[in-house]
Amino acid sequence: MTPELRDVLFLDIETIGIVEQYDQLNERFKTQWARKASFLKREENQTDGDLFRERAGIYAEFGKIIVIVIGKFSEQEGNLLLKTKSFSNHDEKKLLEDFKTLIEKADPAKTKLCAHNGKEFDFPYVCRRMLVNGIVPPTLLNLAGAKKWEVPHLDTMEMWKFGDYKHYTSLDLLLALFEIPTSKGRMDGSMVNEVYYKEKNLPKIADYCVADVIAVAQLYLKMKGLPLIEEKNILSTQ
Repeated sequence: MTPELRDVLFLDIETIGIVEQYDQLNERFKTQWARKASFLKREENQTDGDLFRERAGIYAEFGKIIVIVIGKFSEQEGNLLLKTKSFSNHDEKKLLEDFKTLIEKADPAKTKLCAHNGKEFDFPYVCRRMLVNGIVPPTLLNLAGAKKWEVPHLDTMEMWKFGDYKHYTSLDLLLALFEIPTSKGRMDGSMVNEVYYKEKNLPKIADYCVADVIAVAQLYLKMKGLPLIEEKNILSTQ
């Protein structure tokens, strides 16, 4: 197996608002959200509370991580396998500590993380929430102060840009383009907050995140001109 497959860790996270409702924030954070919301595009009659419910999870200052899933290629008897491992917890600090324990086993000199839009979202979000929880980010992730072009990690959205900085392409669109199976029929990112707070269904969110990691890994293979991995060769563990 080549290093471009062996040394890549695929990653995806699921995030929610730090509390369910805007009214549950303390006064200091209500003020800060009001300032943030003043810069956000909103529909007519949409309140700060509406915006918080819909969008707080996008921002590490107002959201938290409830699921992290990683995936890694391996080889067995000449067959390429994809193994995934998920971390899910209502306790964000415990989740991040467990994730850090595993990620520190990887060689930071060789290993590259890969996610779709990971350089703009997943990687910095994890680091920010680690610091909020009093956790020092591991070497593999700790790129504070690095310029965007200095970040060594991989990003399938960036790979698709081919240098076109103004071009944004969603994961959904690329999965459709390359005819890669997707989890979006069951739920999508906009539903995570409701599934967590209303349905109390963390396992459902974890399964959705696993499917996204598998999809990103399959997309990466397509971008390398390689065939997709058969479902029988995809192994998931908790």
